[in-house]
This record gives sequence, C-alpha cells and structure tokens, in this order.
Amino acid sequence: MSEELNKETVDEVSKSVETTESNEQPAQKEQKISPEEFLKDFNWHNYEEGIDPIEDSKLVEFEGLVKENFVDTLTDEVVEGVVVNISDRDAIIDINAKSEGVISLNEFRYNPGLKVGDKVEVLIDIREDATGQLILSHRKARVIMAWDRVNNAHDTGEIVNGFVKCRTKGGMIVDVFGIEAFLPGSQIDVKPIRDYDVYVNKTMEFKVVKINHEFKNVVVSHKALIEADIEQQKKEIIKQLEKGQVLEGTVKNITSYGVFMDLGGVDGLIHITDLSWSRINHPSEIVELDAKINVVILDFDEDKSRIQLGLKQLSKHPWEALSDDVKVGDKVKGKVVVIADYGAFIELAEGVEGLVHVSEMSWSTHLRSAGDFVKVGDEIEAMIITFDREDRKMSLGIKQLTPDPWTDITSKYPIGSKQTGTVRNFTNFGVFVELEEGIDGLIYISDLSWTKKIKHPSEFCAVGDKIEVVTLELDVENRKLSLGHKQTLDNPWDKYENEFTLNSVHTFDIFEIVDKGATVKFNDDITAFIPSRYLVKEDGSKLVKGESAEFKVIEFNKDSKRVVASHTSVFKDVEAENIKVANKKNKKEKSDSKNTLGDANEQLQELKDKMDGK
Repeated sequence: MSEELNKETVDEVSKSVETTESNEQPAQKEQKISPEEFLKDFNWHNYEEGIDPIEDSKLVEFEGLVKENFVDTLTDEVVEGVVVNISDRDAIIDINAKSEGVISLNEFRYNPGLKVGDKVEVLIDIREDATGQLILSHRKARVIMAWDRVNNAHDTGEIVNGFVKCRTKGGMIVDVFGIEAFLPGSQIDVKPIRDYDVYVNKTMEFKVVKINHEFKNVVVSHKALIEADIEQQKKEIIKQLEKGQVLEGTVKNITSYGVFMDLGGVDGLIHITDLSWSRINHPSEIVELDAKINVVILDFDEDKSRIQLGLKQLSKHPWEALSDDVKVGDKVKGKVVVIADYGAFIELAEGVEGLVHVSEMSWSTHLRSAGDFVKVGDEIEAMIITFDREDRKMSLGIKQLTPDPWTDITSKYPIGSKQTGTVRNFTNFGVFVELEEGIDGLIYISDLSWTKKIKHPSEFCAVGDKIEVVTLELDVENRKLSLGHKQTLDNPWDKYENEFTLNSVHTFDIFEIVDKGATVKFNDDITAFIPSRYLVKEDGSKLVKGESAEFKVIEFNKDSKRVVASHTSVFKDVEAENIKVANKKNKKEKSDSKNTLGDANEQLQELKDKMDGK
C-alpha cells in the first residue's frame, strides 16, 4: 500500500513538474525521468512550500537578459516598434515587450502606405487593457517627437513633408510630423488659388516659416519653395526690362481697377485705362484668367519692382484712323457711353468720343441734368461744335439740329402780348417762366401782384403752375425776356384812390396790435396802419384789438401801397372845428360891441360942439 501511494505521488509530482517545465520552456523537448531517479533527487521541502530556490547568480543573469531584451512599460519614453500585422482597423506593433501592442489605423491616415515591417515611433498608452492587451499610441509619440523636428526644421530651413488634412478659413490645415500646422492661402502658390479643395488629402513639401510656442501654432509655406526656385530667374528678367519692350505674359489676377500679369516670375499691372482705347466697365470684358497675351512695358520704378504695362498701346489710336474730311458742323451719330451731371459722352467710333454739354442739349436756359435728355446706350445724332485732332477732343451739340426759337421771338411774343407760361424756378427777386422750349422769361417780384406784399415768390405760386403773363421788355441780343403777371389784371388801386380819398372817414375794427401801432383792414387788398399816437380816444384811453371806431385817411400812396389812418384825428378835427366856430362868433360879437360905443361917442361929441357954439 505504501509503495503504491509513493508511486502515485511520484507520478503526480512528475506530471506537475513536466507541465510546469513545458509551460515555461515550450521550445525544449520533454525529458523522461524514471520514478526512482526522480524520488532520489526530489526536494520535498520546496514541494510543500510551493517554491524552488534560485541561485543569486541565476537571478542576476535573468535580470540582465530582461533589461537587454524587453522594454520597460512603466516609462513615458518614446520607443521604436515594428509593424508585425495590419488588420482592417488596427496595426499590431512589436516593441520587444512581454506582449505586442495595438494602434488604431486612424493614427496612420497621413501614411496610407503603411506596411508590415515598417518601423514606427510609439508611446505606451495603457499597460494592459481589460483583455491584458498592451495599448500603444503613435499619435502621442509623434507629437512628442514632432516639436523637436519642427523646431529643427525652422532653424535649419529644412524642407518637410506634410499631409493636407482639410480646408479652413483663409487656408489649409496640414499634418507635419503629427502636428496640425496652418498653410495660408497666399502661401500655397505664387499665383492666386481659386480652388483649395484640389490640395486636400495630398502630401506636399513645405517650409516652416513661423512657430508660436505660447499658443502651439505652426505656419508653413509651399510658396516659399517655389519663390526660391524662381528668384534667380526673376533677377535675370528684371535686368533685361526696358520701356517699350513687348513681352508675353499670363493673366494672373483680374481686379476692378486692372489686370495683374505674370511675366515669368515678375508681376506687372495693366491699368483698366490701358486695356482698351474705348471705355470699359470691367477688365473682364477684355481679358480672361490664365490667358496668354502680349503686353508692352510703359514704365517701372527704380528697382523695377512695380511694372506698368499696356495692352491698347499695341494697336493704332482710333483718332489716327479718323477721316481727314471730319470738320466742325458735320452731323454725326453715336452711342451714349457715360452720363455726368455736366453732360454726356458720345462714342462715335471705338476709342473716339465727344462731349455733349448739358447746355448744348436744349435751347432752354433752364439747365437740367443730362440724364433728363439721354440715357446710356441711346443712339443719338449730334453736330460737331469744336474739333481738335491734335489734342483728340471733340464737343458736340444736340440742340443745333433744331431751329433756334429766339430767331422769330419778336413776332411770337411782342411787347404787350399776353401768354400762358409754366413756372420753372424761383429766385429771391422773381420767378422764371417758360413760354416754350428754349424761351424763358423773368417776372420780377414787384410784378406779381398789385396789392399783395410778397417776400418770396414761393408765397405766390409753385413750380409747375400755369401762369398768365404779359411781355414787358424784350432783349433779343442778350436773350432776355421781362414778363409781368399783375399787368394781366386792372390795377385796383386806381379805384381805391377814389374810394379812400385823403381825409375821408371810415368805420372799421382794429385788426391787430403791432409794433408802434395797429392795423385795420379796409378790404382784402388794403391794410391801413394806425400809429400809436392816433389810437388815443377822446377820453384819453387807447383803442384795443377788435374795437370798432372811425378812422380818417391821413396818407394814401398807391405806388408804395401805403395807407395811414387815424382815429384821434376824427375827434380832434371836430374839436378844432368847434373851437374855430366859437372863435369866429366871439370875434363877431366884439366887433358889434365896438361899433355901438363909437357911434355913441360921435353923437355926444356933436352935441358938445353945438353947445360950445362951434
């Protein structure tokens, strides 16, 4: 029984040892040991304690091998790994650790050509996940290493590769060493880029031009690489530039004021006025982007950095093609191309224009805007008024094609004749009335009304009103016509002169108290003025507004339409008349008394003489 038990124990332990050895050293072949030999050398103490003592030398040897062959997964250092497998979503990386690590393929979007065997930089993100898997990060490793590379590229001017991730406002986002750098739109190419999307998901060469460490911003440029290549070519071209030289260039950019040309690394500007001999609204009417055209050098600055080009100068000036028979007085046809306040420009041929001043559009002296007569695009006829072939200037007239209305004005509007006109304009001193197109006359403010005192003509009429007038004066030479409106009516002051004679008395109400007196309305046309001293009543008080009283006319002037009246004079005159009558009576009584006493004295004297015997 004891022997059977020992044999079973030996077999059990033997199996356990074999299993352990097979797990730890799978590469070694199983060694068959007899039970007797095993029991002879078996350490029952280690079996009971569950340990096998190891020699110190063996431990040192083991630690050395681990340090030499395996990575410490507790450090934050960036290590190099090898791609051993690639799945649909992940890449398996061997970093010589206890186990292999996993990295998502999203971190390798910049490198679509990743394959098994490639060496990559990784950082241990998680030592073990829930499944015991080692999780690595290529992106974090790239970020740690990237800043050293970016700084070095900026300092040395090294050309770097970058992956264009997407478009953003003002430029592109580029992945450089795992860092998102900004590529301004102006730094993509030497010529303006119209479609940024064609660069997305492309790998390009760049130069690091700016680093902001505070905000972790990196700016790169592809244009700088191109400029470096063409700089030498540009210098050679600039040396050969001369005024009047004809070059072929490419339309680089079109603006509202001109066209920028690429002359092979050197830029020049064609101003809109140098594109065509005729007027144009926008340069796009003449040229297209990327078109190759010949241009002539007109001017440039000292360092030849600003070059002025011309296109129209390559063709003959249209004025030189004009017939020698063109002269003043000729009738011409043209199209209205520009309208200004002072007139309109008429294009008679391509590059040949004439100006029709607004004063030459109508015989009317009442000037209006040129837009009231013509519009852009109108085909019109005109007459050449002035012509200067040397200065390439021409003035035209439209009104000259119709008869001058002042030619027979004396027969149409003789002095004293009545007409109906239209109010066109006001001045402080009168009203301008148009009798017909080209004939205007002036009504002075004093000739508007017989009775009303008008401070401004707008009080009497409005622009556009029809008004009856009489021709007062006519100056054909100076084209001046004097008109009158009040003369179309009888002068009511002739009648008022007889009705409100001097010293006549009338009863009215005080209309208004004014400075230094009051006013009284005799009728709709006449307002009389009553000085303050003539407002005193018989009892010493003064008349007030609305009070009725008698008034005597003490002044009447129909020329100045002035009437002055007095209430005080009414009773003062009566009083004076009464005094006059009384004085006259007293004088008569005195005279009668004197005559009676004298007669008595004479009789007494005669009687005395008789008594004395004389």
